[in-house]
Parts: sequence; C-alpha cells; structure tokens
Amino acid sequence: MRVVWLDGSAEAVSALDSAVAAALDGGDAVLPLSAGDPAAPALLEAMAPDTPVEPDTAVIIATSGSTGAPKGVLISPGALTSSAVATHARLGGPGHWLLATPAHYIGGLQVLVRARLAGTKAAYLTGTGFRTDDFAAAAAPVLAEDGPRYTALVPTQLARLLDDGGAGLAAAQGFDAIVLGAAATSPKLRERAHDAGVRIIPSYGMSETASGCVYDGVPLDGVRVEPDASERLRISGPVLAHGYRLAPELTAESFQDGWFRTSDRGRLFPDGRVEVLGRADDVINTGGVKVSAASVEKVLGAVAGVRDACVVGVESPEWGEAVVALVVAEGAVDPAALRAAVRDELGAAAAPKRIEFTGELPLRGPGKIDRSAVKALFSS
Repeated sequence: MRVVWLDGSAEAVSALDSAVAAALDGGDAVLPLSAGDPAAPALLEAMAPDTPVEPDTAVIIATSGSTGAPKGVLISPGALTSSAVATHARLGGPGHWLLATPAHYIGGLQVLVRARLAGTKAAYLTGTGFRTDDFAAAAAPVLAEDGPRYTALVPTQLARLLDDGGAGLAAAQGFDAIVLGAAATSPKLRERAHDAGVRIIPSYGMSETASGCVYDGVPLDGVRVEPDASERLRISGPVLAHGYRLAPELTAESFQDGWFRTSDRGRLFPDGRVEVLGRADDVINTGGVKVSAASVEKVLGAVAGVRDACVVGVESPEWGEAVVALVVAEGAVDPAALRAAVRDELGAAAAPKRIEFTGELPLRGPGKIDRSAVKALFSS
C-alpha cells in the first residue's frame, strides 16, 4: 500500500496522479489522505498500511462517514476505469479536466483517472479553501484546449461561483459540462445555473460506486439501480467497489450477489430514471408520523428567499422526535411562512417545530451537510 499525503500543493496532487496511474497498471494500491484532516491519523491506523491489501485493489478511499467509524472502500482498476469510460460516454467523449475538489475523495480522484484515460493531463486547483478567482486561474489552461472541457464541483462551490460572478463565473460558463456531486442539487440551484449559462449535470454516487453512477437521474451505461421493498436503493454494475478494508462482515452485509445496498431511499420510474428521496435514516418519527427530511427540505428550498435548508429530527419529550430546520436565507424570511408552506404540502406533522437561520450550513467532507452538527446546534 502506498500512502499519499495531500497538503494542498500541486506537487502532492501530482504524486497522487502518478501513484494512481501505476496502480491502474497493477502497481501498489494507493491510500490518499488529507494532511489537514484531524481524523487522518485514525484513518491511517484503521487502514493498517503494513497489512497486505485485499486482491485487485487499486485505490482505498478512507472515510469516517456519518457515523465516525473509519472504513476504507476497496476499488479495483476495473471499477475505476469502467466509471471513467462510462462518464466520458455520457458527457460527450474524452476531454480535458480540471481537478477542483479534494483528491482524497473519490469525486476528485476520478478526475485524475478520467484525464489519464483521455490521454490528457488534468489541471489542478490547489491550496486550501475555494476562492472563485483561483478557480478561474486554474481553469484557464483547460479552457484554452480544443475539445470537450470538464470539471467536477460540489453544489456549495457552484453556488459561490454564481454568487460572486466575475472571472469565476465566466470560467464556469466555459466548461462543456460541470458534474455536480457529493450532495443533492436543489431545483433552485439548477435554475440559477441554467439562467447563468452554466452547464451542470447533477450526479448521484459514492465511493462504493467509484464516484457518480447516475447522471441527471439516468444510470450510466452498464449500471442498474433499483429500490427494494422498503425503497432502499441498491446498485449493480462494473463500477462497484468490492468491499471494505479488513471488514469482511461489513462487506458481506453491504455487497451481496453483485449488488451494493446503499443507505439511501429512492424510486425508479418506468422510463428508467432514478429519484433519490434521501437517506433511509433521515426519516423522522414525530408523534407516530414518519416524515422525510428530504421532502421538507425540498419544500423549504422552493420558498422565495431560501437558499438552502437542512432538516433533522431531535429528541422531544412530547413528540418523540421533533422536526427542526436550519435555513440559509437571502434577506428576511418569515418562519411562519416556511411552516405554512410545509404544512400545506406535506401535512401538519412535517412542519418544523423550530427554525433557525444561518449564513451557511455546516459541511463535512466534499460538500456534504454535517447533519450531526445541525442536530448538536438544536440540542444545545
């Protein structure tokens, strides 16, 4: 196993790029870690770098996930390349890529793989944090190339580009496609991107599927997605990882008969399109009524003046769980109007008992909302 520490420098990303290329050719498995991640020492210890790596592993994506328990996703060369080839087929052919998300997560690492398979060299957005002017500067050499130009972002980055305008937005407008991942793309954000002339493709996927495997609701070629009887989504296809590092029981539980069972609820339409309804554990049982947090978030996000929202359930002596919402708003928004919108659409039980406002939602990892932090805020 080769451990590659990423410190925000171009040199570190280049070292990872070379290590991944070697792993795709049968070399040592690569474990990318962020030097700035407080959890990195625990993740490294859990990955046991001195213990032989499971067969057919090119990359191990280490994560503490939403539970805080370290796990490493084992991804083969075949899964990485299958994902990259199918992505290019969906986007419009191999092209030039800008890496603009952290490369120790699967979404960023796949940008390196896609560029390699396209016979091009990815450009890197380096440093810490995301600044729109830096994005414009990093994008410039990619946008100067002939042929398709692509990048991958998380919704928070796209929102910042749209908010700031200027050179960053102009650069975003120059890409033939921007793949959005790590978190759901709200209808409002999609509309803003369309109005600004930014071509986005929302994606759904995870480390266990070697990055996004559903693009704008349609599974990639060779990928099957279907819900089980409880609406829990399961996925099959050549993009699947083959298990978890040193965790045979968890592997057996999650990967069965060529399928990976996700933690998300969803539904499949007759035309083959997939709609993700939210995490299975985000259903709130309030007063005996089951409320989908994702559904409440969708209603809140449609209200004028609301930029984003996170809905969670917190312990309540009266209701068992109470629905609460943390909202990012533009200007003054009346909490009563928010409750009324949810009540009219989803019923009285779904209306948030408490609403708080914030400048931005707490995030973890590559743009995912930190729901534990939101719960802690309401519990304090």
